[in-house]
Amino acid sequence: MEQKQRLDYLVEKFKEDSGEYSDLAVPDSEPEKRRILRSLMNIRMPRHLDAEVQEVQDAFLQEDAREKGIVTLDQIPTVKDSCNSRDVFAEKISIWQGDITRLQVGAIVNAANSQMLGCFVPCHRCIDNAIHSAAGVELRAECSHQMNQKRIRYGRNYEEPTGQAMLTKGYNLPADHVIHTVGPIVYYEVTDALRQDLKNCYENVLRCCMEHQIRSVAFCCISTGEFHFPNKEAAEIAVDTVKRFLEKHGDAFDRVIFNVFKDMDLEYYMRQF
Repeated sequence: MEQKQRLDYLVEKFKEDSGEYSDLAVPDSEPEKRRILRSLMNIRMPRHLDAEVQEVQDAFLQEDAREKGIVTLDQIPTVKDSCNSRDVFAEKISIWQGDITRLQVGAIVNAANSQMLGCFVPCHRCIDNAIHSAAGVELRAECSHQMNQKRIRYGRNYEEPTGQAMLTKGYNLPADHVIHTVGPIVYYEVTDALRQDLKNCYENVLRCCMEHQIRSVAFCCISTGEFHFPNKEAAEIAVDTVKRFLEKHGDAFDRVIFNVFKDMDLEYYMRQF
């Protein structure tokens, strides 16, 4: 089955699966079909997916990943190479600007919300949406399973606390795993408690990596988007926390990557080296 055939097949199957949108008119243009497919995947609640549909979805998303261009670890320069840095960890840390869903590393970090099920807003531009869309609906299903297990243990109203780390498979992402963490939300001003929460995100993700022998991890800019943590201070906390962790556990990691998307964030991270 060619990629265009997969797209047509998946749009129809996810329409049927949705119930509410089974009669949705689909335009002929490929970009619009892709938008509709992603939207239907984004709004889908975690539940069983027919094995044949899942197989086609996986083939479609894996081919999409190849077409976007998978970025391997040896293609990502360290700050020693990119910044001519003499930092003690210059050969273990990278700053890479681009789409985090392209990275073929041990784990990428997802800035999640406390429900831990991904973003349900169709085609939203947040990283949570991008990661779930590229991974496929299996990722939401695993997140739901883990959260259900936690609700059995902690109560039916359980939500994931800020600063923790939850590991899942990467599914159709080039990365082996996704580590989900809930960053602090800034409503009025940055407090010491919020700074500590952000620090905890980075520390707990790194601890999670160590516990599961994950030697390469790519961090997104946690809390700087919808959660409004100031970008410059967030970059300073991220770099300082990672360096302090590597001082004690550097042998456990081959590479820690700070993934940025905005030029502003690239500049803030580069300044740290």
